Amino acid sequence: MRSILSKFVLPLAAVAVSGMALMSTAQAEKFTLHGASQFDEKHAFTRLMRKFEELTKLYYSGPDEVEFIMHLNSELGLEKDYVAYMNQGLSVDYAVASPSHMSTFSKLATVLDPPMLYRDAGHWSKVLSGDVLKPVVDDIYKRADILLLGYGGGGVRHLIVNKAVTNMSEIKNVPIRVMGAPIQTKLFNAFGMSPNVIAYSEVYNAIQTGVIDAAENEAAGIRQMKFYEVGPNIALTAHSITVRPLAISGKTLRRLPEDLQSAIIQAGKDAGTFGRVIELTEGSGIMAEMEEKGQLKTIPFTERDKLIAAATPVLKEYFEELGQTALYDAIQAVK
Repeated sequence: MRSILSKFVLPLAAVAVSGMALMSTAQAEKFTLHGASQFDEKHAFTRLMRKFEELTKLYYSGPDEVEFIMHLNSELGLEKDYVAYMNQGLSVDYAVASPSHMSTFSKLATVLDPPMLYRDAGHWSKVLSGDVLKPVVDDIYKRADILLLGYGGGGVRHLIVNKAVTNMSEIKNVPIRVMGAPIQTKLFNAFGMSPNVIAYSEVYNAIQTGVIDAAENEAAGIRQMKFYEVGPNIALTAHSITVRPLAISGKTLRRLPEDLQSAIIQAGKDAGTFGRVIELTEGSGIMAEMEEKGQLKTIPFTERDKLIAAATPVLKEYFEELGQTALYDAIQAVK
């Protein structure tokens, strides 16, 4: 009897195992995520996103396939467009974007990197490596449905001017392009300049045609956008160290399996650290290379302490207006 039953049981067991394998294979899915960058493959933001893609695949061990498609050189518009797309869950799933472009949804986004918030690169790095900024992350996720995965940036921003300026009196009333966040306008007003909100893609022409006389950016951006052609004098104000979050659409994230979500969140955090190291360490070399080629001239700014003095009360007041005095104090308390 046992030998007869075994003739049926064993084949049936094999069929059952085979069926389970087929079912598992059938349930496996392919998830395609679209990234966007204003820049080419050489730019720090793009490299950060490539590292994010690489680490996600490394950290994820589930059955599903993950495909990343990157749209470079502003193919899908500018950073403000990426933020709008991520909010809607359309076209762009992940991108690096300036916090100012998230301020349409969350006013708290503007407190991530206003001029003179961070004392120096060490302070900036420690703040971004901890969880001090969690209230900002939570607010952006709640209001924009965009999750900040990690923090890129690290570009030290200086003034790009069509004439040499070295002190506060020489920058007084100089028309300068600023980003759209209100705190940017307030701070450059405090510096004595005349801020104008102009789209990033229009900065070159605005300086060239005399609409403005200055802008501000880090080395990578100056090189990428060739701002040195119209503003060859770089006043070394070091007024800001950028924070450029790597973000993902909440709508995208929630449709993914939990284990893939976990891999993405960890990969985003680690890729952000990678991106910060790239931009912070490479910035001075990029600036020196452009100067050696005769593309621009760096000019010491002799009154940076006065920029700090002008900015501090404005920053305190701004955080207070947002009900975030405790956040400002927590950022400054990081040693």
